[in-house]
Amino acid sequence: MKTILKKILFIDLLKGMLITLKTIFSQPVTIRYPKEKRSVEESFRGRHAFVRDPSTGKERCVACTKCAQVCPSQCIYIDYSINDGGVRTLIKYEIDALRCIFCGYCEEVCPVNAIVLTEFYEYASYTRKSNYFDRNSLLRNWDEFIESYGGTEYLNKFWYLPGIKRDRLPVGKRAPKGILKEIKREEE
Repeated sequence: MKTILKKILFIDLLKGMLITLKTIFSQPVTIRYPKEKRSVEESFRGRHAFVRDPSTGKERCVACTKCAQVCPSQCIYIDYSINDGGVRTLIKYEIDALRCIFCGYCEEVCPVNAIVLTEFYEYASYTRKSNYFDRNSLLRNWDEFIESYGGTEYLNKFWYLPGIKRDRLPVGKRAPKGILKEIKREEE
């Protein structure tokens, strides 16, 4: 008898409409992307970039190949030459971002803090080639990221890992220094 009465009075339908009516006047829980952008967490890992050395204008990479060795997805390709003094010179550095799992091992193992996974997350594209970063595009990624960076000095939290004794770290990681953002001033 109850089921027949429920069917005649449309009780389930009325309950559903009541729920809909309640949610119409409540605040939305989603963000209206792209008009509103979500703030990224402190440990977010996004698009790859080569850190540009402010004094030379070139990348900091010394071609040690540690990042390629530690990469679990094997998405980093490095080619280098050795000059007469035994110093390595970087010839080719490429990252296939579509294969990358964004673990951050490359930036943790880098002895000179040359590679970084920036907080930039908007780089979807329709071609595979645009997600294959070479040396120049990695430097462009850095320039784009540091220009949009909100602070005056950038220091990646993965350049110095807490809990590890500093004397056990490579020399470049013992006392990491932030990279000062050049502030462009208009000349009067």
